[in-house]
Amino acid sequence: MTAQPIPVIIDCDTGVDDALALLFAVRHPGIDLRAVTCVAGNTDVDGVVRNTLTVLERAGAGDVPVARGAERPLIEAARSARHVHGTDGMGDLGLPAPARRPADVDAVTLLRREILASPRPVTLVPTAPLTNIALLLRTHPEVTRNIERIVFMGGAVATGNATPVAEFNVWHDPEAAAILLTAGVPITMYGLDVFQRVVVPGADVRRLRASTEPGARLAGDLLAHRPAAPDPDGDDPDGGLGDAGAVCAVADPAGLTTRHLPVEVSLAPGPTRGQTVVDRRPRPGEAEIHGAGRAPALVDVALDVDVARYVKLYLETIAA
Repeated sequence: MTAQPIPVIIDCDTGVDDALALLFAVRHPGIDLRAVTCVAGNTDVDGVVRNTLTVLERAGAGDVPVARGAERPLIEAARSARHVHGTDGMGDLGLPAPARRPADVDAVTLLRREILASPRPVTLVPTAPLTNIALLLRTHPEVTRNIERIVFMGGAVATGNATPVAEFNVWHDPEAAAILLTAGVPITMYGLDVFQRVVVPGADVRRLRASTEPGARLAGDLLAHRPAAPDPDGDDPDGGLGDAGAVCAVADPAGLTTRHLPVEVSLAPGPTRGQTVVDRRPRPGEAEIHGAGRAPALVDVALDVDVARYVKLYLETIAA
């Protein structure tokens, strides 16, 4: 008996690797992409909406509603990652403006509507700063009754990228990330520890770029813009899947190794702001023994990934 597709909503800041994630979600037969919501992050929110509509168009997606969300974090000013994703957020590929148009409702309204209307509990996949999700959870907490799981790309157990200890999505809006961890639903943290490991070989990137199919060719161009390491010849770079790995983990969770661990977000000003503090200790420490410890949320933290499995899954799905 064929399993029913998983109803999925992606909240993104498209973004080169968010675009890779959207291409995969549209084409994987086990995923029913019900909506996409947009938030400022890799670029400004209007650019994110434009990029999202463009990717869905190139992917041949059906009538997937797209909504504009928060244009800045809950407290701090927006801080883009255009130095990574290009001036337009999409590798400056010069893609034409999309013919599609966004929904006439805001992101929080669309999230609430689609989550509560789904006949099966939804898997929510944020691949961006978590501002929209925090606003949803605080404004409409009733949505949690129809959320199966939240699989978010964010955080790090070991080393950050925005700071030595903080990953960009959480660092961009730490208060929103802290709210997400209190959602009261199962949460998987797909952090930098696995994010940076899933890399498509250069030969496969080149093959995708040579495709005559628009979605596959876009995937190849995006991967080429996001080389995983310097390429001596400059013509055959490996490409990191980045955010797309989080959606692979929804379609094929067996490719991910997780541990159920306490996680909290550092909110204090200073060098640790935005850090996801993951407690991997085998036993309580002195703070807990002396009554000064806290009880952070328990999260399924991704610690290892089957790289070959997810690369194969991604390439086969995009080719389909």
